[in-house]
Amino acid sequence: MIRPLGTGQMRCFGADGAEVPCSGSGQDAEQRSGAPWPKPRFEPLSQETDGPGAVLDRLTGLEWSRNAAPFEFPLTWEEARQACEGMNAADADTSAPPERRWRLPNRRELFSLLDFDRANPALPEGHPFENVPSLACWTSTRSARNTEYFWYVQLSGGRMFYHRADSYAMVWPVRGESAALPATGRDDEPATGAPWPEPRFVMLENGAVRDRLSGLAWTPAANLDGPCLWTEALARVAGLNREGHLGLDSWRLPTIRELESLVDASRHDPALPEAHPFADWQEAYWSSTTSSYETDWAMCLYLHKGAVGVGYKPGPEPFSVWACADLSE
Repeated sequence: MIRPLGTGQMRCFGADGAEVPCSGSGQDAEQRSGAPWPKPRFEPLSQETDGPGAVLDRLTGLEWSRNAAPFEFPLTWEEARQACEGMNAADADTSAPPERRWRLPNRRELFSLLDFDRANPALPEGHPFENVPSLACWTSTRSARNTEYFWYVQLSGGRMFYHRADSYAMVWPVRGESAALPATGRDDEPATGAPWPEPRFVMLENGAVRDRLSGLAWTPAANLDGPCLWTEALARVAGLNREGHLGLDSWRLPTIRELESLVDASRHDPALPEAHPFADWQEAYWSSTTSSYETDWAMCLYLHKGAVGVGYKPGPEPFSVWACADLSE
């Protein structure tokens, strides 16, 4: 079981963007679900023994270039891939095993760096990185919906969409493998991330669906009473707990990382694993995570393509509601 990472969010905000008390809100910062972060999270490594300015993320085990923009300017995707290979060629040990070679991160690896309590850049306070661009950074993960496109992560606030391969984005190299992050579902090069269990989803006796990868239970209907605004989404999930829906009183509106954990990047419409058991999936879903970039917006998952974006809390555009719960093994 690989528990989704915590988001880092420590504050709660109303629909108008003003900070509010977290107690009883049902928001991300009240629940604080997800794998906790070690303190300190990042450990700068010795330049003599661990390469040019590497930083270990003690949460995931991945090593990142301390200079978050080592090539200074945006590159096309192929230029980005070749630039990472050039870092390896410049290394004195060109025979290093694959896990010690610099490469483009996959979408889940780059997404793991984000702190959703911060913006510009959305990285944990006190991080040791230099030259962090509040811009889009390439990943190695190809879009399943548009195969000439590759996913990027926007470091200013945490959105994740895709560019054409001949577009330009920044490059932040990584190396290593992580047992704390599951595979994306896409055959990234090199393939990284922990494998998924088979079968991934099981139906529990109470009718909830358990994701054996994350350990979370989800409502089998991926659409709770139709689209609504963000505050109504939180209220609907609170209502599930009052009525003991499926025998549980621990339902919550998922964090953006919990929603993203469902994504199979090799599929689209919906971007869910093949043979998933969920009914009535919708295009876009609210999370309980406020956008740190603009706090009257909330992070959302676009399930038809697997993208992470934002929705304006007061509307007028509504999004759908899906609920999850933690269950003991």
